[in-house]
Amino acid sequence: MKAPPVELSSLSEPQQQISLSEYKGKVIYLDFWASWCTPCRKSLPLLNELRNELHSEGFEVLAINVDEERADGLRFLDEYPVDYPTLFDNGDVASAYQLRGMPTAYLIDREGNLHSQHVGFNPKDMPSIRQEVIDLLGNSPR
Repeated sequence: MKAPPVELSSLSEPQQQISLSEYKGKVIYLDFWASWCTPCRKSLPLLNELRNELHSEGFEVLAINVDEERADGLRFLDEYPVDYPTLFDNGDVASAYQLRGMPTAYLIDREGNLHSQHVGFNPKDMPSIRQEVIDLLGNSPR
């Protein structure tokens, strides 16, 4: 099943439009997060490490902030900075993905298909998430 389209502005200034389709050919970890989400304090730094480890292989994390106010997400990133793109959602994209909890992430393969969904976050899950990403990177044409 194809991943629903994403076209959002970046969370930080200067705001730029970023589209999921720009990343076709890459394995994407699409991560929905919020400043009030306690597990996100652990997930964002760990995802940043994974992204930096595998970025040159064709892996990217796209983080979608679902706070009501942009400023709340920006304050969170001041405390937990990341190297990957962070986007701001007014709720439309979150609705299209039918989020059931926070954080929720979707692993998307190189062809733009939804591969798996991860609801919640536990640091102990990182080895299996990493392996899932590596499998998708290795099993798809580059």
